[in-house]
Amino acid sequence: MAGSTFGNIFKITTWGESHGKGIGVVVDGCPAGIPLCEEDIQKFLDRRKPGQSRYTTQRKEEDEVEILSGVFEGKTTGTPISMVVFNKTQRSADYSEIASYYRPGHADYTYDMKYGFRDYRGGGRSSGRETIGRVAAGAIAIKMLSMMGISVNAYSRAIGPVEADMDKMDLAQCSENPFYIPDAQAAQKVAEYAKEKMAQMDSMGGIIECVVQGMPVGAGDPCFEKLDANLAKAVMSIGAVKGFEIGSGFATAKATGFENNDAFRMESGKVVKETNHAGGILGGISDGSNIVLRAAVKPTPSIAASQKTVNQSGEEIDVSIKGRHDPMIVPRAVVVVEAMTALVLVDALMANMTARVDSIVDFYKK
Repeated sequence: MAGSTFGNIFKITTWGESHGKGIGVVVDGCPAGIPLCEEDIQKFLDRRKPGQSRYTTQRKEEDEVEILSGVFEGKTTGTPISMVVFNKTQRSADYSEIASYYRPGHADYTYDMKYGFRDYRGGGRSSGRETIGRVAAGAIAIKMLSMMGISVNAYSRAIGPVEADMDKMDLAQCSENPFYIPDAQAAQKVAEYAKEKMAQMDSMGGIIECVVQGMPVGAGDPCFEKLDANLAKAVMSIGAVKGFEIGSGFATAKATGFENNDAFRMESGKVVKETNHAGGILGGISDGSNIVLRAAVKPTPSIAASQKTVNQSGEEIDVSIKGRHDPMIVPRAVVVVEAMTALVLVDALMANMTARVDSIVDFYKK
């Protein structure tokens, strides 16, 4: 199976299955000298681990990370960093009956057709637990970005029909409610909506917004290595994400050129933009303003409500999905969007070191 490696210079390879012995990642290309310990990784994994509220799967996993290589005396060595989280509370029997049929909204059918075989226990590699490796690697990238004064913050912009009021936005509120939404009143409305949908044995989707502050001008390359294109690929590679936009996104289709263009002006001797419809990227290259992106997250496909499907014998049947599943994926996916964004930015910044000869000469001249 190809497709488990991401990045060009700062490169990660995730491995493991939802109901296998563990989930992990190997990070290659990480520079030496970054202070790093398991606590640095764990605080990010804790944000995506299950069982934190009634609105997430009740699978109880501590998701405790172990660093197996690439760190010595508290700093990265420049060699591959291998990390693992062992699965401890698999209940594979919950999935035994789905071996014979295809769950609506899942990868069961496509995996069977592609490989002629699939790991039906929790979805195998198509499970949301695969994102553990992404978050662990992203934690390193986020730490590296913070050393350069760059921050990456994502949050739930909307869940179902309820959208946060950006005029009342307060990032501190994200940790005060189970939905990771920066608006206390919106959180109350989401709770009411979620109660209704859970009573109907249904699920809900939403929108995650991510804002990058402090990104310098010049990261990203023309054509096939555009920064926004790579961000789109990274975020769209998250299993539950079905849409992506940057800046004003799809709203630009209704705008005129005059409305959509970001006018330039001078401020304290620097070129700045009056607006940010471009979302911090022009021509595939960061322009120095905030990078703003959004991901549309689909409703959890595993629902207890009766659905129509077919089995491997070609018979049409009705199914009700059993097991421990998230009524909504959005809150736990917030940190995954942060991680994938950070991985792209670090890779782009490292590649940018070779963009100009004077940067190379300055680095190596004695």
